[in-house]
Order: sequence, then C-alpha cells, then structure tokens
Amino acid sequence: MEEKEVILTQEGYNNLENELNYLKTEKRAEIADRIKVALGFGDLSENSEYDEAKTAQAENEVKIVELENKLRNAKIINEKEIDTETVQIGNTVKVLDMEFDEKIDYTIVGSTEVDLAENRISNESPLGKALLGAKKNNVVEVKAPVGTMKYKILSIKK
Repeated sequence: MEEKEVILTQEGYNNLENELNYLKTEKRAEIADRIKVALGFGDLSENSEYDEAKTAQAENEVKIVELENKLRNAKIINEKEIDTETVQIGNTVKVLDMEFDEKIDYTIVGSTEVDLAENRISNESPLGKALLGAKKNNVVEVKAPVGTMKYKILSIKK
C-alpha cells in the first residue's frame, strides 16, 4: 500500500518529532513502570492494572508507528515559496461569510495540523479545497449539509 504524502509546516514537523520523542522515551518508561508495579500484584489472570498497562503500551506503540510514518512521508512546505496571489497551503485567508456577514481568518494547513479552535483548517476539508487556488475578491462556494455556503476572499497573507 502506497503511503499518503503528509503536508506539514516546519513547525508542524517539529511538533510531530517532539511528540514522537516523548512517546519513545518518557511515555514508554512510564508504561514500563506501570507494568512492573502491576506484575507485583501477582496473578495476571485477574490483574486489571496489568491489563490496562499492557493496553496503554499497545496504544503507545501504535501511535509511535503512526508518527514515524507521517514523518517519513512528510512534505515540508517551504514558506519562502508561499505567495499571496492565490490561496495555498500555509496561507492565512480572511474571508467574508456572505450569509452571516461575518469576517473570519482561516489558515490552510495539512490534515495533520488541523486545529479548529485556532481556525487552522485542512487543505482536504470542503472549505480548504474551495479556497485553494482562489484569489483576492473571488467568491467561493462550499457545499455543506445546510446548503451552499459562499465566502468572499478579502485578503491572503503568509
């Protein structure tokens, strides 16, 4: 199976590396300690602490593999190549929600760096796809469950 390219900013790549390092060092050591303590409780057939620690260990190892794959398949966005003529990954776009007459800033990021609380939306999301390639003053339409939403692009920044 071919691995999917993971688009990241340098900051996003660094964050994944830091998380991977934490999981491989501190988290593994914490779980190993939990397993060691649980083994001291005796009979493993009725030892819920041991079962929980082993489950945590398995989940941690899965997360490590996922992060290693993301980092291996990462394409880091060169911020020097980002322009402000058309919307692309890495841009912050100020849009006018034409239905609610509300201005909103969105930063277009790869799917790994999405943070809706910070208005960081994926290039793969319906709005992200609609914005990519658009220019200032363009109106983009996004099909949503509630109907078609229209957004006017007010500005594009790095």
